[in-house]
Amino acid sequence: MFGVAEFRWLWLAQLGSVIGDQLARVALAVLVFDRTGSAGLSAVTYALTFLPDIVGGPLLSGLADRYPRRRLMIACDIARAALVAAMAIPGASLWILCVLLVAVQLLASPFQSARAALLPSILTGDKYVLASSVSNITAQASQLAGFVTGGTLVAAFGVGNALLADAATFALSALLLKLGVRERPLPGTTDARPGWWPSLSAGARLVWGDRRLRYLVALACVAGFYVSIEGLAAPYAAVVGGGPAAVGILLAANPAGQMVGMLLLTRAAPARRLTLMGPLAIGSCAPLIGCIAEPGLWVTVALWFVSGLCASYQLAASAAFVLNVPDAQRGQAFGLARTALIVSQGVGVLVAGAAADRWVPSLVVAAAGILGVLFAAGAAYGHVAAARQPA
Repeated sequence: MFGVAEFRWLWLAQLGSVIGDQLARVALAVLVFDRTGSAGLSAVTYALTFLPDIVGGPLLSGLADRYPRRRLMIACDIARAALVAAMAIPGASLWILCVLLVAVQLLASPFQSARAALLPSILTGDKYVLASSVSNITAQASQLAGFVTGGTLVAAFGVGNALLADAATFALSALLLKLGVRERPLPGTTDARPGWWPSLSAGARLVWGDRRLRYLVALACVAGFYVSIEGLAAPYAAVVGGGPAAVGILLAANPAGQMVGMLLLTRAAPARRLTLMGPLAIGSCAPLIGCIAEPGLWVTVALWFVSGLCASYQLAASAAFVLNVPDAQRGQAFGLARTALIVSQGVGVLVAGAAADRWVPSLVVAAAGILGVLFAAGAAYGHVAAARQPA
C-alpha cells in the first residue's frame, strides 16, 4: 500500500489538509473569545464550522464527478489557503471572519469527495480497503494533532501567525498533490457534462434506488446513536464523580476503540469483514446499555472503548459503499452518504442532550444503546437480504 508512490503523496496531502481544517477552527474560536470575552459566542463560532458539511455534502460533492478529481482537490486547497490567509489580516470584522471560515469548510466537501472517488483508481481490491483504514485513522489522528497544534501555535505566536501557518498547510497539500498524483480523466466523460441538479438528483436516485447502498447508508447512520455519548460526557462524568479530566478520558474512549478496531479489522479477510459488519454495528451500541447501572468511570470507559472497537465496522461499510457505486457517480454519492452520517451524528447529540435535561445521563446513554441496537439490527438484516437479491 505505502509502496505505491501516489498513495504516499495522497496520504501526506490528506494529513496537511485535515490538520489545516482543525487549525482554522481552533484559531478562530480563540480569536472570537479574545475579542468578545464570550464563551457562548466562541462555542457558536466553532459550531458554525460543522454546518457547511451538511450543505456542502449534497450541493458540492458532485463537482468530483464533473471535473478531474486531482485538479479539483488542488483548486480546493489553493482556495482554502487564500481564504485562511485573508482571515489573518489584522482588524477584520468578526462577521467577515465567520463568512471566510464557512467558505473554508464548504470547500472540504468537494475535496473529500474527490479524494474518496480518486482512491479506488490508485489502489484496488483489498489494498483499497487497507488504504481506507489508514486514511480513517489518519483523519482521526490529524484532528487530534490539529487541536493540540492549534492551541500551541495560538499560544506561542498569536492568532494571526497561527492562521498563516494554517494557510501554509493547505498550500503544502496542494503542492504534494501537484507533484505526486497524476491526473486521470473522468470516467465516461462526454462533452456535455451533467448540470448541478441532474447530478444531484441522479446521485440521490442511485443511493435510494439501490437497496445495498441504501442499507449501507443506514448502517453508517447507526453512528447517530453511539456518537450521542459525546454530548453527555460532561454530565455523565459529574454523575460518576469525575472532573474535567474524566470528561476528556470519556471522550477519548470511543475514538481510541475505533482506531484499534480498524487495525484489527484490516487483518480479517475481505469476505469476513463484510460478514462481521452487521454484528459489529449492533455491538457498537450494545455496550452502552450497561451504563444504566452507573458502573463508575473506568467501567464506563471500558464500555465506551468496546463500543468504539465495534464501530470500526464503518471502515467495511464505507469501502463497500464506494466500491458498489459506479466510478462516474462516486463523488456525488459519497457526498450524500457523508451528509447522512453527519446529520445522524448531529441529531443524535442534540436529542441526547435535550433528553439529559429531563432524565439522568446514564439512563439516556442506555436508551441510546437500546434504540441503536434495534436500528442496527434492522439495517444489518436489510443489507444481508439486499446482498442476496439483485439490486
